[in-house]
Parts: sequence; structure tokens; C-alpha cells
Amino acid sequence: MDSATLDALPGFRRRFRVTPSESQVIAVVEDDYHCMAVTLRHDGTRVTDVESVMERVPWTTCPGAPAVLAATFTGVALADVAARGEKKANCTHLHDLAVLAAAHAADDEPILYDIVACDPVDGLAVAEIRRDGALLLRLKHRQHVMEAPAAISGLSLLKLRPWIDSLEDPQREAARLLQWGAILANGRLIPMERQSTATKVPPNCFTFQPDNAVHARRVGQVIDFSGASPTPLDHFDGHAFHPR
Repeated sequence: MDSATLDALPGFRRRFRVTPSESQVIAVVEDDYHCMAVTLRHDGTRVTDVESVMERVPWTTCPGAPAVLAATFTGVALADVAARGEKKANCTHLHDLAVLAAAHAADDEPILYDIVACDPVDGLAVAEIRRDGALLLRLKHRQHVMEAPAAISGLSLLKLRPWIDSLEDPQREAARLLQWGAILANGRLIPMERQSTATKVPPNCFTFQPDNAVHARRVGQVIDFSGASPTPLDHFDGHAFHPR
């Protein structure tokens, strides 16, 4: 299956845009369930401020997460952001954006990551990630059991951390983003009524922490980006969201 065939199939779409400039980086993501941005300001060495925008979220409790993100990363050295931890206390998507922003704080040009994950065809799910249109990595799995690449055949999609850590950048960054995207794609296969009770989900993020989960209610628009339009982040110019 080539990329053009994959693009024509129904499935999950996720796009990241990272826009660096002097003293700040804006990282933004949109997919079927989420649309949010992080502006990470820095002095060249440390994070001086973190601002988040959550334009589209799946839970009523999600808007409480930006304050936790700011507390997690403000004052942290850029080089230490990825190792800062506390991901489960944060919105995992905002946390990923902050890590991505810090990794590209010294870049001169914006970058664009696209993740395309098709719904399973005869049980086989294929997902790939492209950077600025160029294919970096493709994964294949059946019910989360990997078939490709060969190096991870037989492993669980959920347990790829040692392999990802063995890679060199930019493959390592791409593999981390693609693994998470492929996991999120599974949400398309689960009826909404089965994924709308926060207290039944393990405490893997801000909303699913026990104190928050009891108050969480499912909200937000789900967008299927499989068709020709809209496309993820078509209403974001690199600095701000505009009406879609």
C-alpha cells in the first residue's frame, strides 16, 4: 500500500505544525477529537512562560489542564523539557506539544508533521507519518500486534518505547508521534457510548485523574478528516486560529 492509496482510505488524520521564532515556539495539533496549541516562550536556555489554547476538546474538564502545563514547564531548561515527566498529570496532547516546541526552539523554519492511519482493512491497520510531505515511517499492525517494520514484528503497539529510544532523530521523534497517533486512531472503532465515562478510563491524563474524572462529561465536535475537506489545521496560520 503506497501513500496515495492510504490517503484515499477512511481513517484517522492528525497534523502538527511547529512555528519557531525569536524567543518563542508555537506548536499546534488537530485531529478527529482535538485542536489545541501551545506557545512556549524562552530566553534561549530556559522556558519563561507557557500559554495554551484548547479550541476543541473531548471533555468538560480539559480546560483546567493549561494551568498544570504552565506549572510543569515554566523555568525548566529547554534541554530538560523532554525529561521533565508528569505527563499523566497533564493533558497528554498539550504535554506533547510543549516537548515538541522545546525540541525545535533553535530551528529556523516551521515544520509540518502529518499522520495518516487507515481504518483496518481485512484486519490490517496501516499508519504513516510524513514531515513536510516526505514519508519518514510506516507502521502495520493487527489488533495492536505489530507486523512492520520487521524490527518490531510481534510486539504490541503499546510497548514500543525501547525501540523508539534506540532510534536517532528525526526518526525517534517521528516514531513517538506516530505510535501515539496509531493508538488514538483506535478511537474510531469504539462506539462513543463506550468511551464517554471518564471514571472507567485509567488515570493516564489530567481529565482521567480520579478527582477530575468524576466531574468529566464528554463534549466537543468529532471531525472526520478522511474526505477532501476540511483538513486538519486549515484554519490555523501558524500563529492563531481563524473561523473555519
